[in-house]
Amino acid sequence: MTTAKPTLVLLVRHGVTPTTGQVLPGRAPGLHLSDAGRAQAEKAAKRLAALPLAALYTSPLERARETAAPTAQRSGLEPIVDEGLLECDFGDWTGGSLAELAKLPEWDAVQKTPSQFRFPGGESFAEMQDRIVGALARIRDAHPGQVVACFSHADPIKAALADALATPLDAFQRLWVDPASVSAIAYAADGTVGVLRTNSTAGTLRGLLPPDAAGQPDAQPTPEASEASEASA
Repeated sequence: MTTAKPTLVLLVRHGVTPTTGQVLPGRAPGLHLSDAGRAQAEKAAKRLAALPLAALYTSPLERARETAAPTAQRSGLEPIVDEGLLECDFGDWTGGSLAELAKLPEWDAVQKTPSQFRFPGGESFAEMQDRIVGALARIRDAHPGQVVACFSHADPIKAALADALATPLDAFQRLWVDPASVSAIAYAADGTVGVLRTNSTAGTLRGLLPPDAAGQPDAQPTPEASEASEASA
């Protein structure tokens, strides 16, 4: 008797932009990857080529779509824009300097009790988590037993990982998601959830594939996949 394969959802953060680590860009349009970010996107595409991707989903923001582009080119898949993968709506804080925002008294709540915080004029962390968890539920149900890559943003990815780990939202800031990193969640048909990788930025992703009945991976690596080894990354 064979066991149904889980749906493997890969969460890929976008690459760096000219303002990464300096401002809170939120959903403001017009922010593109830097040269370093484009190189990160190419590296992520090489790593993802080791897996039999069935679909690509992306946040509508430019930096996420540009990160997905090299993977789309290698796989031949057209990325599907999903609003559920959007960055958190930071409201009045959008575009603010992180150094200045960190001086606000509300910043302590952002870091220690995010489940109770709503950005002025924007979204709460709880709403953000509900949104991306709902999006991933739709995506996994649409691709039973397949491998899917979703290109999103740091806070939504961390919130999705916290949910998969059954970690309280107030602890989600303890998770770390680097630019162009890959995190992996396996959703089994019986409802079991497993977090297989978090914040992976180097090395092969091939170990995420379950073995077949003969104890071998399901598919042979492509030439591109061989480039994903840590030695050539």
